[in-house]
Amino acid sequence: MKTLKTISFLVFTIGFLFGCETKSEQITKADDYNKYLTLKENKSLTFAHNEIDYWQKKYDAAPNQMSYLSQLAANYNTLFEHTGDVKNLYKSEELLTKYNESNQYSKVSTIRSLSRNYISQHRFKEALVLANKALAIGEEKKETQKLLFDVQMELGNYPEAVKNLNAFRDMNSFDYLIRLAKWNDHKGDLETAITFMEKARDIAEKDDNKGLKIWSYSNLGDFYGHAGRIQESYDSFLKTLALEPNYSYALKGIAWIIFSKERNTVEANRIIDVIAATHNTPDFYLLKSQIAQFEGDKVNEIKNRNAYFSMMEKNNYGAMYNKYNALIYADDKETASKALEIAKIEVANRPTADSYDLLAWSYLNIGENKKALEIAQNHVVGKSFEPKVQYHLAMIYKSNNLALKTKPIKEELLSSLYELGPIYEKKVNQL
Repeated sequence: MKTLKTISFLVFTIGFLFGCETKSEQITKADDYNKYLTLKENKSLTFAHNEIDYWQKKYDAAPNQMSYLSQLAANYNTLFEHTGDVKNLYKSEELLTKYNESNQYSKVSTIRSLSRNYISQHRFKEALVLANKALAIGEEKKETQKLLFDVQMELGNYPEAVKNLNAFRDMNSFDYLIRLAKWNDHKGDLETAITFMEKARDIAEKDDNKGLKIWSYSNLGDFYGHAGRIQESYDSFLKTLALEPNYSYALKGIAWIIFSKERNTVEANRIIDVIAATHNTPDFYLLKSQIAQFEGDKVNEIKNRNAYFSMMEKNNYGAMYNKYNALIYADDKETASKALEIAKIEVANRPTADSYDLLAWSYLNIGENKKALEIAQNHVVGKSFEPKVQYHLAMIYKSNNLALKTKPIKEELLSSLYELGPIYEKKVNQL
């Protein structure tokens, strides 16, 4: 299920139509979430560690029982989800690869598990190869078509994605509804996307499926935010935490509300620091850098950005943070050429509108305005509705003296400042 967020645990901006006011009514209450910031135990993490110990002992005693490897892999993946430690993701990959090789890649469920591992690593083309291998075997075809939809969406192969979506159409299926919601969100039809996500939530509640309820509540937290339904967004994150108290994604969602909606930087930082102590990923430093930038604190802005790159150097994240790296490099004329190199890699690996946006934005920041415009017109316009992409598009139009095209985008962005974050308010007003 996590793949529809795609490494969304890395996403630290959640959108909703907010307007450009700098102060608003209080939505959050510390009493609502403080208990989740003082937890001394993570039951899911403890369970995963115990499971790893159990299955490792069984495997050591009977190394010919390869099925134990898939059990170990699943629990290492759980460790990754709860800690953000990429070494656990790679350990899961190692175990799944060993198991698949022992079976000559004949078991579809484990092939799909390795494919999803590749998706988490942003190795989308390799994930597609495995998904097609599973499809060719033929067993559990609908489950494989769900995976194919996920992979094709990541690669920007939208006709193929829809083809697979239609292949397992079932309006009473949670798995179908959440993907139908994702498809409508991709098309820019947020209202319809929310309707389908709510239907999926209703199924999860009817079946009293804890895992699916957690998934649907946290995703609705995002969707409601996109739609400007901020109170419902906040409530959905709290419902997520009530079921999974250690769910860092929901806490990050609340931290973003506090920062971008309520402009309470002290409280937002307090929450982020608590989460980062147990779920340590580089994007937390970027969020803290963004908060410092809003406060005009140049020292902490640079300090946190440097901490981000320091963590990148200490860990092998592969392509997982390419987008973030490109955006940071593009903002500095001295490093804009690095952004261009990364953007070209992203387009080659993942030719979506968002990847082409990185490419166009990088060209703009090295002074090639017309090249940026050409790429944006051919690959971005009308193909992505993300506010940051639209901001880049407006800047590209402005640099090419296309004021008439810039104005309507500016008006739209002024109603989307929550997702962009407070530091964009001045930037958008200057368009």
